[in-house]
Parts: sequence; C-alpha cells; structure tokens
Amino acid sequence: MLDGLVSTIIPVYNRPALVVDAIRSVLAQSYRPIEIIVVDDGSTDDTGDAVEQMMAVHPEISLLRQPNSGPGPARQKGIEAASGEFIQFLDSDDLLAPEKFEKQVGQLRKYPECGACYGWTIRYSLGSAKNTTPVKWTGMKFESMFPSFLSDRWWDTSTPLYRAELIRNNGPWLNLRQEEDWEFDCRLAAKGVLLSMVEAIVSETRVLPENRLSLAGSSDPAMLRDRCVVRRKILKHAATAGIEPQEPHMRHFVDSSFLVARQCAGVGLVKEAEELVRHLNKAAPRKLMSLYLLTGKYIGFQRTTHIAEGAHRILRRDRERAGL
Repeated sequence: MLDGLVSTIIPVYNRPALVVDAIRSVLAQSYRPIEIIVVDDGSTDDTGDAVEQMMAVHPEISLLRQPNSGPGPARQKGIEAASGEFIQFLDSDDLLAPEKFEKQVGQLRKYPECGACYGWTIRYSLGSAKNTTPVKWTGMKFESMFPSFLSDRWWDTSTPLYRAELIRNNGPWLNLRQEEDWEFDCRLAAKGVLLSMVEAIVSETRVLPENRLSLAGSSDPAMLRDRCVVRRKILKHAATAGIEPQEPHMRHFVDSSFLVARQCAGVGLVKEAEELVRHLNKAAPRKLMSLYLLTGKYIGFQRTTHIAEGAHRILRRDRERAGL
C-alpha cells in the first residue's frame, strides 16, 4: 500500500466513449498521486482499445480484462490490483469533480477515525442540462452509515472515498447484478464505520436510458432473485449492528423488502418470496406478514400475492376518492 495514493477502480462493458470521459475526470484531479484501474468486463466492442490508447499517454492507467461477470466481480478484481491508501469506485458513465480527491483526502487526514468521506453528488440525464441539487441524501450530514442506509443507499457509487484498508477487510463483492453495491456498503456499515463530509459537489451521475429501466423497479425474475438475496444479507448486517426492530429506518427497510417479496411471488419466485418474508417477520414482526405467511401456506403465495395487491389497489382508490 502506497501512502497517499488514490486508486480509482472503473468497471466497464461496451462503453468506449463514456469510459474515456470517466477516465479523463480522474486525470483532471487536482490531487496526486493517483492510479486508474479499468476492468474490462468482457466487452465485445472497441472499449479495450480506447483505454489502451489512453494508457499510451498516461502511465497512471492500467487495464485488466475478464469474462463478462458483472460489476461486483469487476470491482473485486480492481481491489486486488490496487496499491493505494484510498479507494475510489467509479462507474464508467459517471464523472468526478476536479477537486474531489483533494477535498476528501484532506478530510480523511483531518479525521483519522473516519473510514470514508462523502460529499454532494448531482444526477442528470446524459445530454441534458446539469441539475446541481444534491441527489438523495448526499447533501445531509451523517456521522455513520447505519441506520440511515437501511432506508436507502443514499449515495451513488462515485460519491464516497474510502480508506483502502476498510475495503480490503470487507470481503468480496457479491456476484450479483442488482443492489450488490447496497449490500457491500451495508456490510461496511455493520462495522460501525464513521463518516466525514465535504460540502461541495464531488461527483456527477449521468443517467442513461438503461439506467432508467433499472431504477424503475422490475418484474424480471433474475433481478428480483438478486434483490431477495441482498435483502436477506442486509438483515444480517443490521442484526450485527444491533439495530432495533422498531427503529424507523429498519421499519422502512422491512416494509420495502416485503414489497420485493410480493413482487417475487407475483413472477413465480415462491420459494424466494416465502424465505424472505420469514426472515423479515423474524427480524421485525408484522401482523400483515404473519397473515401473508399463514394464507400462503393454505392457498399458495402467488395467489395470496394477487389477492393482497388487489386489496391494496382498492384501498388506494378509496383513499384517493375520499381525498385522504
């Protein structure tokens, strides 16, 4: 590990123009020393060639290749090759603000008890005017990741700068394609990681058409199966952290995960749905979940889900008509 070095890890798949922009945003940092590790996740176009052309000019860049495995394994491969004291994850379609490393390394030097530093992240559609309002909760101050991370992964991948030691001791990224980043951060949160914040824009998330599809929820069985796995693991992380069942963020997590379970049952993932609801109800019991499990036992979870969703629609309609 090299003192002061910031290692940026960029997984990429078939995005030659976008990854060049991402790399340039790292090269434009006012801070040095840096290294940039691009992990080509089985691209079938000229993405690797575009990175190699930049490597010929910028020795800070290195390129690793692997068969298409998803962002989690690609980031893990980058971690194993990283030499820095600090680690920055960056998606290939996003950008870093020029003073990100300078500001965040400064904060981590100032507060050695903190394991990560975050700042404001903005989000906008590619080709549209920039929205300078901090996304999610990146404009708010938090001293730790839990319990707030149970409500939402309230920063984007590019937002935080981590101490590398923390990342290397966190275990490998899950080989999943949905919410694997949330699980990784909740695993960190369970360790009691303290946070520092800079009140400035540190990164930009550029929303592409395919991003909108993934953010909109899903009826895709593979995506929902991944979400079930992640939700069960996050429950374990919350238990490790000693978060009480009635804590508001925990209640939000349980309610949103119960919805994921019903979505799973709706597309035929009955075993996954039942298992997730049982874990949720054990961690934070709800009468509705107990009723769901009991009814599902006798008439089937898929049918129970259709009945429950129909009842929710009727209740919603009646409340709207009543102006509630």
